Amino acid sequence: MLKSPDVSPRQLLTQQLQAFARLSEEDLRLAEDHWTLRSIPRNEFFNFRNSVCQYIGFIVRGLFRVYYVDPATDMEHNVAFVPEGTFLTSLKSLVTQEVCPYYIAALEDSELLVISVGQLHKLYDQSHGWERFGRLLAEQYLVLYQAKGEATLFQTVEQRYLDLLVQFPNITNRVSLGHIASYLGIQGPSLSRIRARLGKRKQG
Repeated sequence: MLKSPDVSPRQLLTQQLQAFARLSEEDLRLAEDHWTLRSIPRNEFFNFRNSVCQYIGFIVRGLFRVYYVDPATDMEHNVAFVPEGTFLTSLKSLVTQEVCPYYIAALEDSELLVISVGQLHKLYDQSHGWERFGRLLAEQYLVLYQAKGEATLFQTVEQRYLDLLVQFPNITNRVSLGHIASYLGIQGPSLSRIRARLGKRKQG
């Protein structure tokens, strides 16, 4: 979802909340003072490893990656890419209020509207619509991460790369091939061979 110059961040948030969780005008009114606009420059963090996640963000503009660092090798491993128009959080840490094992960093200069977990819990007490939002968000995260795990088990790397291109059609213009290779769990040269093979098929 690209930000239109005619649509404000809060209008984009309202549209997404209504589409995602069917929130009513009253639900939206209850929360209108709880969302805060936040800018995160490229390579800066939404959340750090070993910190407790306190916020849910709605990405108005930009792109984030979720990753962990292998303590044995100091290598970074990308877990997910999260684009504009999407809700961003470390859900397990947010729900349990235990430390998060991942970093969440901006790949581009980004803009979000954020709400704290404390404010969200107050909304749960006030509104069934906001309770529905929380349930749907948890279900969405469960499905996404289970689907990624199953893809690793049952699909080839080439199939997973093609699925990524379907999910994010312009990702190769926004994310380095090194980051994409990390997400797929392979080295850069292997990704280059896959891309070359797919290019030959397309030409044929």
